[in-house]
Amino acid sequence: MNVLEIREARRVHGAGDTSVTALRGVSLSVRPGELVAVMGSSGSGKSTLLNLAGGLDRPTGGEVWVEGARLDTLNGQRLAALRRRAVGYVFQHFNLLPSLTAVENVALPLELDGEGIRRARRQAVGVMEEVGVADLGQRFPDELSGGQQQRVAIARALVGHRRLVLADEPTGALDSQTGEAVLRVLRSRVDAGAAAVLVTHEARHAAWADRVVFLRDGAVVDTSGPLGRPEHMLGEI
Repeated sequence: MNVLEIREARRVHGAGDTSVTALRGVSLSVRPGELVAVMGSSGSGKSTLLNLAGGLDRPTGGEVWVEGARLDTLNGQRLAALRRRAVGYVFQHFNLLPSLTAVENVALPLELDGEGIRRARRQAVGVMEEVGVADLGQRFPDELSGGQQQRVAIARALVGHRRLVLADEPTGALDSQTGEAVLRVLRSRVDAGAAAVLVTHEARHAAWADRVVFLRDGAVVDTSGPLGRPEHMLGEI
């Protein structure tokens, strides 16, 4: 069974003459052990697609399924539980809670799902070690650089047994060496059986994926294997 299944998803913002169509009948499936990169110019619908996949937004039309559950049929409580247990999301702007330390931010999804504090923090430290920020666990977000905050946010998305990882430009605040290290961690999670969707502008980052999907004006215009960027997209990404 696919971990993520998006079927003919449409998303329209607003109504009437001022409406904006962000997605136009997009379909995408991601199976366990698969990393899919999504590329396209600014405004092509990449972040909207991730928001639908993560249950942060609802489609105007079509269906979104995660782990066999149709997201738009779930009430708020069940949707929140599914996101905590199955979906890890790396936001462009980190979304760390300023009143919590780094390790508390990473452990929070586990604690909200009923995990004991000590066990949750132990798991948090483990994944923070993977992305190179274990020594920053007691610092608050405003005491961290942008790159450090980004790695804490990535650790939060990977902690626990997330079956679906959604990453919106996860290496944007990182230097090239650290970015590559983070992608290796993401790739290892996928190779261990998770499914992941990576939004990126960088062809070298998309090369870590098993498949690349190209969006333009809210629609899928091409797909390829890694490093197979079609020539007609070269000027747009």
